[in-house]
Amino acid sequence: MVGAGDPCWKVQNPGVHPVMISALLPNYARIDLAFERGEGSWLWTTDGRRFLDFGSGIATASIGHAHPHLVQAIAEQAAKVMHTSNLYRIPQAERLAQRLVDASFADSVFFCNSGAEANEGMIKMMRRAMSDAGKAERFRIICFEGAFHGRTLATLAATGNHHYLEGFGPEVEGFDHVPFNNMNAVRDAIGGETCGIIVEPVQGEGGVRPADMQFLRDLRTVCDEFGIILGMDEVQSGMGRTGKLFAHEWAGITPDVMSSAKGIGGGFPLGAVFAKEKYAVALKPGTHGTTYGGNPLACAAGNAVLDVILAPGFLDDVVRKGAKMKAELERIARDFPTLFVEARGLGLLLGLKCHAAPGPIQAACAEQGLMAITAGENTLRLAPPLVVTEAEIDQAMDMLRKAATSVAAAQKAAAQ
Repeated sequence: MVGAGDPCWKVQNPGVHPVMISALLPNYARIDLAFERGEGSWLWTTDGRRFLDFGSGIATASIGHAHPHLVQAIAEQAAKVMHTSNLYRIPQAERLAQRLVDASFADSVFFCNSGAEANEGMIKMMRRAMSDAGKAERFRIICFEGAFHGRTLATLAATGNHHYLEGFGPEVEGFDHVPFNNMNAVRDAIGGETCGIIVEPVQGEGGVRPADMQFLRDLRTVCDEFGIILGMDEVQSGMGRTGKLFAHEWAGITPDVMSSAKGIGGGFPLGAVFAKEKYAVALKPGTHGTTYGGNPLACAAGNAVLDVILAPGFLDDVVRKGAKMKAELERIARDFPTLFVEARGLGLLLGLKCHAAPGPIQAACAEQGLMAITAGENTLRLAPPLVVTEAEIDQAMDMLRKAATSVAAAQKAAAQ
């Protein structure tokens, strides 16, 4: 709670029910750090401290902070025109869509602003495609335990986490949840009302848990077998994060529809729904829309990010750096068995599953100058910018090792 001396303090309805609340709604448990600038994998606070950023704004600053090419593209576009609305053609969006289509399974792309909005669009597209095919009764979507698909009412229902759903009234109908990586459970859940399946190739919020590659291949097979739609949530795992442009490529399959966001704009708000033509045509004029989505400024950012990620050798470097980092995380897990269960993840979306809540380890990392984030299943999540250097990985792993040493020592002292 802020005090009266805080500039954000305000008394509302004086003499009736005095209320003290910050001007910025306090719905986040914010860490007391404020950053004023960044460069590459580094961030500097307003009081001059420097941190190695292995959270990347939750896997969003894909090409690092203040990347010169991204900064230039945004500045140049902002000086021309930022927004015109989707009432008119947007050349920047047309170019970005064509490049993404050329680099993926999709035939068409719809642009929006965030991962939750992309998943909403994907859900609507799947349901509408079934309705257009004369199967309006098939609206239910199979999702997975441990998933995270967003904070809107529908994507909360798709997520299925009761903690997130509590207090918001009846859940949006039509989502069935089964265990992750369990094909028998998937087959058992398919019925006459099933529209399709939505899966994350790597569950980021759910604990940095990759899907088994055979499981993804089996999902493709079962969707073809039952005539249902395979949707892929690549909001966190996409845009080069795992060393492929999209993580499902590791399984050698293609989805029917897919959501993307986070790294697609390098930190600028941008999301997208990718689809094969058969499903894309379901969203006819009037069925879906967005005010800001795909505006000139956002798509200038998206094109700049794509310039970097699709450059020759870039994704190969992500694979190599991810393998190096995971090997070191595995060594750390072995060296601190009282703290860590295992290293997990794919590419540069990695984590350490802890025996207990990872808060103390996260705090100890911050004391060393390393920013890490957390995830489900007591996981310390590490998702550095894709442009991170090998030297920075070495430095981060040294910081993490020192943090683990201090937490293990405190753990041992408390047990005595």
